[in-house]
Amino acid sequence: MRLYHSEKTKARRAQTELHDGALVTPYECPERVDLVLEGLRAQGLVEVHEPDEYGLEPVLAVHDRDYVAFLADCWEQWQAEGHAGEAIPNIWPARSMRADRLPASIAGRLGYYALACETSICPGTFEAAMASKDVALSALERVLASGEPAFGLCRPPGHHAASDQFGGYCFFNNAAIAAQRARDAGRRRVAVLDIDFHHGNGTQQIFYARDDVLVASIHGDPAQTFPYFLGYADERGEGRGQGCNLNLPLPQGSGFARWAEALDEALAWIAEARCELLVVSLGVDTYAGDPISAFCLASEDFPEVGRRLAGLGLPTLFLLEGGYAVAEIGTNVAGVLCGFERA
Repeated sequence: MRLYHSEKTKARRAQTELHDGALVTPYECPERVDLVLEGLRAQGLVEVHEPDEYGLEPVLAVHDRDYVAFLADCWEQWQAEGHAGEAIPNIWPARSMRADRLPASIAGRLGYYALACETSICPGTFEAAMASKDVALSALERVLASGEPAFGLCRPPGHHAASDQFGGYCFFNNAAIAAQRARDAGRRRVAVLDIDFHHGNGTQQIFYARDDVLVASIHGDPAQTFPYFLGYADERGEGRGQGCNLNLPLPQGSGFARWAEALDEALAWIAEARCELLVVSLGVDTYAGDPISAFCLASEDFPEVGRRLAGLGLPTLFLLEGGYAVAEIGTNVAGVLCGFERA
C-alpha cells in the first residue's frame, strides 16, 4: 500500500485547547504523525511518498470561498488587532442572535466560522490544512490511477469541517474534498465510511442533499458525546439525498463485537448502493485507551477491521482522522492497513 505524507502537516502546533473546563495542550499534535509512521514502518509499510500540490480549486469544490479566505488570513488579522494568545472563538451567532451578517472584527468572524471553541487557530494552521488536503488528493490519485489502496497521513484531520465551519481540530474536510474529486474524475457513486469515534458532522453536512456521495458513520451517541447536535440515526439525508446518509450511533463503552455489527451493517448498505470507490475516514480513537473517546476496541481488533473493509472489494482510500492515545496510534493504524492488505 502506498503511503502519502508531508512534513508540512506539522506546521500547525497549537498550544491551547479548552477541555473539561481547563486550558490544556491539544490532544491533536504533530507527534501523532511520527508515531503513525513508526507504527507503519514496524509492519513493513515503508513506501512513503511526498504529495503533489493541488492549490485551492479542489477545496473550493466543497468549501465556501469566504470561509477559505477567512482561514487563510485569520492568524495575521488576529495579530493585527492586537490579540496576545491563539485565536479562539468566544461568541457565536446563537439561536437568540442574528446569523445573517458577518462581523468586521476578526473575533466576531471566528465565532461565525467556528462550530466549537476547543480548536484554536495558530501560526501554520492554514499551511498545515493545505498540506493535509494535498496528502489526501495525492493518495486519491493513486487509487484512481491504479485501483490499488492508498493511505493519506492527513494532519490536521478533516471530518468535522463543514462547508463553512471549522472545529474538532478540522479545517478542510479531506474526505469530502477527495470524494468530490473522485466524482469529478468520473466515478459515478462514491461512499465515505467514517469509523472515527466522533461523528463526521462536516462530511454529512456537505453531502446531505446529494445521492452521488453516500456517507455512513459509526460513532458515539451524540446525545452523550461531541458533536452533540448531529449524528442521530434519524438523519437519513434530504431531497435527492434522502436515504443516502446512514448514522449508526453506539453507546459509550461499546466493545468490538457490537461495533463490528455496526460495521457489517454499514458495509452491506454501501455494497447494495453499488458504489465505485470507498473513502475511509480512519479514526482509531475507538481504542479503549483513547483519552477523549469512549469505545473499548483493543489493538488486536484493528486488523479485523481492515479485513472486513477489504471484503467490500472496492478501490479504497484511507485518510487519517482521529486517534489520541498517542503511544498506540501507530500500532492501531498499521493494524487496519495490514489487515486490509493481507485479507
